[in-house]
Amino acid sequence: MYSEIIIKPVLTEKMALLEERENKYAFLVKIDANKTEIKKAIESKFDVKVLKVATIRQIGKHKQMTVKSGGRTIRTTGKRPDYKKAIISLESNSTIDIMRGEASN
Repeated sequence: MYSEIIIKPVLTEKMALLEERENKYAFLVKIDANKTEIKKAIESKFDVKVLKVATIRQIGKHKQMTVKSGGRTIRTTGKRPDYKKAIISLESNSTIDIMRGEASN
């Protein structure tokens, strides 16, 4: 169940600071997943107690690009994918080791 909802963790400098200071972790999740499903998936996969789930729905940008093909320059447009990010707040005594996929209480 949780493998269908959780896509991958978000590993950025900002999230590293939130992990250290506020015990918050971020994951990319399926767009149609709600907060209750995300909470159950995180608790079942990592065996931790989730206090709060905050979600962010990001719509992909439209981009223009120039491609050289066979000596000709072609101008084309594209769109980055839409995604949903969930920021998970854990209890103070719980942590998740994202690199190994383990939880420690």
